[in-house]
Amino acid sequence: MPFKLMSEHRKGTAMILFAALLWSSGGLFIKLIQLNAFQIAGIRSIFAAATFIVIFRKEVFYYSWFTLLNGVFYAGILILFVMATKETTAANAIFLQYTAPIYVLLLEPLLLKTKLRLMNVLTIFFCFLGMTLFFVGKLSPGNFHGNLIAIASGVAFAGFLLGMKKNEPKFQVASIFWGNLLIVLICSFSLFDHMRLTAGDLSMTAFLGVFQIGIAYAACTYGLKRVEAIEASLISMLEPVLNPVWVFIGYGESPSFFAIIGGIIIMAAIGVRTVIVERAKASIQRI
Repeated sequence: MPFKLMSEHRKGTAMILFAALLWSSGGLFIKLIQLNAFQIAGIRSIFAAATFIVIFRKEVFYYSWFTLLNGVFYAGILILFVMATKETTAANAIFLQYTAPIYVLLLEPLLLKTKLRLMNVLTIFFCFLGMTLFFVGKLSPGNFHGNLIAIASGVAFAGFLLGMKKNEPKFQVASIFWGNLLIVLICSFSLFDHMRLTAGDLSMTAFLGVFQIGIAYAACTYGLKRVEAIEASLISMLEPVLNPVWVFIGYGESPSFFAIIGGIIIMAAIGVRTVIVERAKASIQRI
């Protein structure tokens, strides 16, 4: 069916799916690009910031203290994720980054004065159980270090999610834009450090900045206005599922058996909680 003939809900679903597919390409290209992590992150964010200006125009220049703080967390997410993907398997990097919701559940009662509910406690338990499996079996020093960096990326992701909850909606696009500029600033030292930029590396890094970040975020923003939060959350889980698949097909890297089981546990725990919580909210709204 042509996109323009779809219902608004189907359009939203299609765009969230499109965003998840673009996000999932990150692992493969990061593995293929022959640049170091800081060079990849810096060049990608140059293209991402330019794409945001083209798509969102003056919206990107809004700012507040929360906007800048969210930009710091965003910069941490992207830089740490690229570092982790370079040092450990793509599956480990993406699944451990996706533990962010458990840190949100731990920090919300302290920062946002919410209650620590039994469902959240169970989710945290199973996610931590899944995380431990990434450290089971034979690990090279690089993999172990990469796993720790991926966990740090998840913590930064949690800080970003909490900050976005506190920030006004009109500043959310700006948070990403300023975060990309901060990444360029942080990584600038590496951009002039004996960098050998081939046409292939430049084109792949440009793809990451324009499509995997810029257009993917625009598609997600479009979709979120047309689908329920639970649908968006569950569709977005295609990213950690597909990320290691593309890396296996295009790079030949396969995650360990324990990492696969750990990833399944983490995704299942977060997915089940999302369904239960959103259904509970829907029931309350109907009363």
